[in-house]
Amino acid sequence: MKFLKKLQNRWKVDDIRQVLVILLVFSLTGSSIVMIRPVIFQWVGVTAETSGLTRWLWYIGFIIPAYQVLLLGYGWLFGQYHFFARRYQKMIPSRFMPSHK
Repeated sequence: MKFLKKLQNRWKVDDIRQVLVILLVFSLTGSSIVMIRPVIFQWVGVTAETSGLTRWLWYIGFIIPAYQVLLLGYGWLFGQYHFFARRYQKMIPSRFMPSHK
């Protein structure tokens, strides 16, 4: 419980239940990517014989953005969209975000 309380304070969320839901969203997103990656790689023709650099470029170009989309999607589905959207906006440099003047 101490660990969950620490996460609650760090993430500035209301209660332990919300922390558990956020952890569930992270778990579902990671599991989904593990299942989706082989399908995407097969679809684009990335195999074990493909060079490591090419595999990493595909991974960075498609899997990481897919993770972000799934994270926001699962966050929305479980009522935690605003938590994940806030964290996502912090990761993106301000020059890529539209200004709200």
